[in-house]
Amino acid sequence: MIVERGAPGAVALDLVPARFLRRYRRFLADVELDGREVTVHVPNTGSMATLNTPGMTAWLAKAANPDRKLAWTLVLIGTPGGGLAVIDTGLPNRLAHAAVAAGIVPELAGYAVVRREVRYGVNSRADLHLTGHPTRSDAWVEVKNTTMLGAPGRADFPDAVTERGRKHLHELAAVARAGGRAVQWFLVDRTDCDACGIAGAIDPAYAQALREAAAAGVEIIAWRADLSPTAARLARAVPVAMP
Repeated sequence: MIVERGAPGAVALDLVPARFLRRYRRFLADVELDGREVTVHVPNTGSMATLNTPGMTAWLAKAANPDRKLAWTLVLIGTPGGGLAVIDTGLPNRLAHAAVAAGIVPELAGYAVVRREVRYGVNSRADLHLTGHPTRSDAWVEVKNTTMLGAPGRADFPDAVTERGRKHLHELAAVARAGGRAVQWFLVDRTDCDACGIAGAIDPAYAQALREAAAAGVEIIAWRADLSPTAARLARAVPVAMP
């Protein structure tokens, strides 16, 4: 699907193609750009499991600061099945904010104010804090970039052990137990997948924390994104296979 830059809730992108060679030291990757081997920034703390395929098209953003050590950032990458996946973990939060603010996420519609990075719990920041609904409680929302191919057509989270992810689930569960509204949102940022799963074999403690959070009243939702080198937007809600 071609994503229009001006579509409601879309995030505009301006990306340049390169050929992915390798990722290393977590935040670095080498690509071939205009016939030269270039080191680029990788804004992703996960393992990039199932996305580390040499030869795939890497889509890069040029740094706004001309003095930055690495001039390029890896934002999207091609998948062996011909799709696209998000590498830059800042993009899902931008996309979630834009989509909720545009009113295209029914589960989170009707709130007058949508803010990002709001403190809550024990020294945590919610990805989204929604206030001003006429009938519903304020909502605290955590967004997770979900890109690891777990089964054909299904993207799983997490792709590495995530203590931070477990902490967020504990914070959300505390909100729900206190009578507030808490939402764990898995954003399937891989266009060759239309379902979401939980990688319990990679992080069984996260899977257990998710079960406990759901039992406490935390809402679990998932949406898939449509991606292109010029824009990203939400496509549709997708099912979550709970652990």
